Order: sequence, then structure tokens, then C-alpha cells
Amino acid sequence: SPFSVSGEIVVNEVNFVRKCIATDTSQYDLWGKLVCTNFKISFITDDPMPLQKFHYKNLLLGEHDVPLTCIEQIVTVNDTKRKQKVLGPNQKLKFNPTELIIYCKDFRIVRFRFDEAGPESAKKVCLAIAHYSQPTDLQLLFAFEYVGEMYHNPAKKVNGIDPGGGGGGIGSASGQQTPLFETYSDWDREIKRTGASEWRVCSVNEGYMISTCLPEYFVVPSSLADQDLKLYSYSFIGRRMPLWSWNHPNGSALVRMANIKDVLQQRRIDQRICSAITRSHPLRSDVYKSDLDKCLPNIQEIQAAHIKLKQLCVNEPFEETEEKWLSSLENTHWLEYIRSFLKHSAELVYMMECKHVSVVLQEEEGRDLSCLAASLIQVMLDPHFRTIVGFQSLIQKEWVMAGYQFLDRCNHLKRSDKESPLFLMFLDCVWQLLEQYPAAFEFSEVYLTILYDSARISLFGTFLFNCPHQRVKESTEFAISKNIQLGDEKGLRFPCVWDWSLQFTSRDRLLFHNPLYVGKSAPCVQNGAVKTFKRSKKNYSSTLRGVPPALKNGIISEQEFLPRRNSLILKLKPDFLQQTESQSNSMEQYFRDWFAKPVDLHGVILPRISGTQIKLWKLCYFRWVPEAQINHGGFITAFHKVSLLADEVDMLNRNLRQHKSNSSLQGSCSELDQSRMYFRANSVNDTSGAPDFLSSSFPFSPVGNLCRRSILGTPLSKFLSGAKIWLSTETLANED
Repeated sequence: SPFSVSGEIVVNEVNFVRKCIATDTSQYDLWGKLVCTNFKISFITDDPMPLQKFHYKNLLLGEHDVPLTCIEQIVTVNDTKRKQKVLGPNQKLKFNPTELIIYCKDFRIVRFRFDEAGPESAKKVCLAIAHYSQPTDLQLLFAFEYVGEMYHNPAKKVNGIDPGGGGGGIGSASGQQTPLFETYSDWDREIKRTGASEWRVCSVNEGYMISTCLPEYFVVPSSLADQDLKLYSYSFIGRRMPLWSWNHPNGSALVRMANIKDVLQQRRIDQRICSAITRSHPLRSDVYKSDLDKCLPNIQEIQAAHIKLKQLCVNEPFEETEEKWLSSLENTHWLEYIRSFLKHSAELVYMMECKHVSVVLQEEEGRDLSCLAASLIQVMLDPHFRTIVGFQSLIQKEWVMAGYQFLDRCNHLKRSDKESPLFLMFLDCVWQLLEQYPAAFEFSEVYLTILYDSARISLFGTFLFNCPHQRVKESTEFAISKNIQLGDEKGLRFPCVWDWSLQFTSRDRLLFHNPLYVGKSAPCVQNGAVKTFKRSKKNYSSTLRGVPPALKNGIISEQEFLPRRNSLILKLKPDFLQQTESQSNSMEQYFRDWFAKPVDLHGVILPRISGTQIKLWKLCYFRWVPEAQINHGGFITAFHKVSLLADEVDMLNRNLRQHKSNSSLQGSCSELDQSRMYFRANSVNDTSGAPDFLSSSFPFSPVGNLCRRSILGTPLSKFLSGAKIWLSTETLANED
């Protein structure tokens, strides 16, 4: 059965439905049954998918399925009456739909026709989808149903896996668990890992006694007593005391802080906190404060840019001339905002790395822009966060535990005016760095894309709540209402997104691995002894010889850098670090020197941010657009070749080790089977060419996801133009 997830029930279904596949013909349409469950909408068909040669499999979702939390808007159409209606959660439908169009949050558009279906059944399914995809309460999200079922029937595990846990299940050799930072010991280990000797884990918020939007444990300067912290907490917005994020080997700390609302106390408390941070620095260095609200785009601007980006990628992707399309892309401001986050983070990296000062990220509530800035700074400074487990722990620490409001910002309940895609913008910024320094990251862009998708599957607790306390409070209420005994547990345990085995087989998880990644050191066998050697570093900035490094990497002012006509050079905002001439000169000098040297993949990495070096993340935004797909092309073709090479090198290394140690054959056979690569050098079907199914959308398939589709003879782009939201109710001829 396609409905194998615990707690999933079929709500409504209709037979003899056509799923539209091609834009201009119905010859490829699939016939089947459209089903609405309390978890997803599903299309069940016996017809093979036309025009599609490959599809990776999500264990929770069939290839035609859309999770309810991924649905953005539902439009019903009646051809003969020439009526269209956007369906809200409790609306009536006065006509029988002949067509259903579903707009998804990941930019997919899925379309079904009901010409042969029973009109009443079709109407019921449309209303059921509208109702179940727009729940009025958090406890109506599927994760609660699933977890309730798990506690009542412990034997019924989804794919045989327990809920909860950090899940090393990624196919990483070490099988390491991702620290969730829910416990004292996770924070303590991070203090030791970063050598933050003058900082301590504080437990004043145990049981969320002080602040409901902070984690139970967090790190503070050793010189601040618990009593003082309790006292100061009243002055901060949300009682959010300063949170330590990370320590530089030179002793500089990265700290996040909400604004102090108590104007009278402001100066005194501010000084007290800053002097405690100074005291925790071995050099007793000053504290540099960065007011993120003043120097970065706000969440409303980011949301507006995202809506424009969505309209650009979905409504009229490729009818325009390239020139017009590029200027439309520039007008979304999406790339400009990505540039400003990368630029500002790089400037703060300079302050910590070069000026040896601790940096305090100040933001009104301290739980939006500071999640993004703190994470980016750490990705640039610490190679640990460029590994899979490290990156996952970073998201746990700076987003999940620090109280990023996933429920509101991802708009899981479809009614929040607080929606804003900051988490996507973070993944996009990381993708820019991955694109510029491919050998510095253990994970691939497929991993980043799937991580973004996973925030839209309402099974995982990771991206469901506004803060850890909300999980405890809501799930405890739910447990009481369902008669679930919690014992010592603080709230219910939800499945964790880092347990990737819930979604993918170990084979498919190999797609997360970046074949270009250079680990800390590679073993080298010499006279039977394994020695490690550092790989030589490639100078990635050597491609533009003859251009001064400062210019070609674009962090420095671009006055002399005249844009060509049509080029995508976006004007940078004026510099926000209000500094003396000498300070900004020394910063420019730091960037100039850094870009002049070869990159140390295990050291600091800095973004190149001039015009064309910030790109559109095509795999994420274009993967569902048939017109944008390049068959046998795209980055994946290089990825495939590099994977084969990397696999061959690994294989030779293993053979060499086996040969030198003359170990028993049994031990080595299993080792030979372990490959880090999705594409294997020795696979049986390996011909000299690349597999037929590779395309620029790999491993996704745009088949059956519609771009501008004509409705009643009107191109969808016209039908949507001028819409304030992706598809605005006002542009539709509603029957009410």
C-alpha cells in the first residue's frame, strides 16, 4: 500500500482522474486515482511515467505525491462555466470542478482533469484537500497523528525506525550522531571542541523557567552568575539573554543578543554583558557590536523578493529574451540580498579573525537575521561545519534550539503574515560558497535541496515548531488529550529529519556526498605503514590572471569596476561598518591578501561577491520546469565523472592497503563494497558514456510539473500577472 506511514488515513479519493503531463497535448496524460490522506495528496496510476528515465525514491512519498505542508494554493476550475476559485480551508464550492491545479511551495505546479470522474466525488476530493492542507491548529499537523500512533503501537515504526534521535543514518563512515543541543553535555562538548575555556553551560532556563523562546541549556561567560542572568533577563525582549555561538581559536567569541527593551537599564546591562564577554577573551579584547536590523534586509523584504523570484521561475520562465529575463531576475532583489548576507558575514569574519575581537550580533528579538548571520560566519570560519554532521549540528544549534520560528516563517498553518524564507536564503548562501569552493564541503547541492524539501514534510519535529518549548507544551497537551503516558519524557519525541534513513535508502543517500570534497588528510601507504599527507591546495582564484585579486573577488569597492550593459552586476549598498579610514583600509587589505593566496580548504573561506559571482541556484528553483531542463547536461555531468574518478582512487587505495597488510580476504571484501560515491567506477552497467538519465534536474524530474499552462486559452502567465501573491485571489473570476 502506498499509505504505509503510521497514522496515515485516506480521507477522500476519486477515480478516473487524468494527471496532465505535457504542456500542449494530452497524449501523455496518466489515468489513475487521486487520493487525499491526512499526510499528502497521492496520485495512484498503473501507467508508466512517460519521458522519464530516472527518479530517486523518497520512502515516504510516491513520485506523484505532494505532502500537505508543501501545498501553497489550490485552484479549482470549471471549463464550461468559465469559473475559477482559490479554495480556502472552509469554503463551499458552488460548481463541479473539471480541473484542479495545485501550486506547491517548492515551485511545482500539478494539474488534474476530472472529465471522466464523478462530478460529486471530484468536488469532495478538492474540498478535502483544501481542508486538510490548511489546518487551523498546530496539533492537527500530521506529525502529531504519527507520533500518537507510535506511542499507542510501538511495534508500528515507519520503515522500522524509532522516532527521535539525531540519526547518523547518512551513510557516513563514522555513523556519527548529530548533536541536537537539547542536553547540557552537547553544549559542553562544543565548548571543549572550540576551546572556549572562559565560557560555561548555564542551566537557569531548565524547564523553560525564564524564557520560553530560549533552549533549556545555553552557553554564557563564566564570569556571569546565574543570579545576575535571571535579573538581567527581564530587560531583554522575550527575556532572551545573550547566547554564545562559537569561539575562534584566538579567543574571540561569536555571541547573539536580543535588544534590551528597558531603556533606563539599557546602558548598565549592556556594559555589564560586554565586559563579561571581554573578560572571557584571553586578550581581554573589545567587543564589536553589529546591529543586524540596520544593515541587512528585513524579513518582509526577503519575503517580497522570494515571491518575485517564484513568479519569475514559474510564471514566465523562458518566453522572455535573455536580457529581459536577467533584468527581471535583478528586480527580484533575491541575489542582492544573498550578496548582502555574504558580504556582512565576511566583514564580521574579518573582525574575529584579524582584529581578534568578539562579535555580538544584535537584533530586535535575536531569532531571525542572527540565525542566518551566525551560521554563515561559522561556515566560513570552521571546517567542521562544512561536514555533513557538523552542518546538521549547526542548524540544530543556531536555528532549531535558538528559536527560529519555523512554524510561522514556513507558514505551516497557511495563515501567517509572518512568512519569510530565511532558512532557504541560508541554504542558498551556503550553496554559493559550495559553488565557489567545491572541495571545501562534504555535502552536495542535492543534499541542500533535499534538506530544503524536508522542511515541507510535516512528519519531522525538527522544522515544525517556533521554539523547543512549543514542542514540549503542545505535545504534552496532545499526549494528555490522547491518553499517552509520557513518563520522564519532556513532551513527545518526534522523528528527526537528520535520520535520513526514514526518507532514503543508503544507496540514494550517497547522492548527499560531494565527490570533490578533500577530507582533512588522505591516508598514504608506504612500506606497509599508513601515513597521512596533506593534499596540495589548488588556487581557485587563478582563473582571472591579470586582474588584481581584490577586484576579481569583489569584496572591495567596485567604483573602478564598470558593469557591462546587460551584465548582472548589482550595485552594492554602502558599507555599513562605520569605521575610520584606516579600519576599512585594513579590512580591504585583509581581503586582498586572502584572495591573493591559495585557498586552505580547512581554514577560512570567504565569498566572492562581485556581479556575476553570485548565481541563481538553478537545481533548487528550476528543477520542476521542463523548459529549463538540459538533457545530458548541467553540473551533474561533471559530478558523475568526478564520482567515477574518486571511486576509482578509493578503490585503488583499498586494494593497496589490502595488498600491504595481506589481511584475510573476508574482511577486505566488505570493505571493497563500501563506496562513498553514488556513481561507481566498477558498476556492471558501466559503459564509457554517462547514464542516459542525467539532466540538469537530476535527481529530480520535471515531468508532469507544469510551467505556463493555458487555461481556457489564456496563458497562465497572463492569468497570473500582477498578482500580489503567487496566485492572488483577486486575479481570479470567483463565483462568489
